[in-house]
Amino acid sequence: MKGYVDDIQARTLENEDFRRVLYTGKNLQLVLMTLPPGCDIGEEVHDDRDQFFRIEEGSGTIMIDGKANKVEDDFAVIVPAGARHNVINDGDAPLKLYTIYGPPEHRDGVVHKDKEQAERDHDNDEWNGETTE
Repeated sequence: MKGYVDDIQARTLENEDFRRVLYTGKNLQLVLMTLPPGCDIGEEVHDDRDQFFRIEEGSGTIMIDGKANKVEDDFAVIVPAGARHNVINDGDAPLKLYTIYGPPEHRDGVVHKDKEQAERDHDNDEWNGETTE
């Protein structure tokens, strides 16, 4: 196995997709996200997985169980399993981040160009146990 090795900041900043799964292991998954101004991921709860967010560019708010947390470049956030959360781009530029799910959330290799596509594909993108390698 070779794992994943790359310049994550550069990959995050060049990403234009709402969601792009970069790597899926048995216990973790690395996903890039770009939210245009006014966009959010949609309120959700992952009962069985923790989630880490790293903001590379932009500003916004990450809601965790009703508490608003302002975030900007270089912020890191961990959302524990069972917490209701949402990532909201309330800034005036794209919010570029990566997130790590433990365990994985999405099918390996999934790319959603925008939130609308992600919502349409929601029932078909659940992780099926397949890993990148």
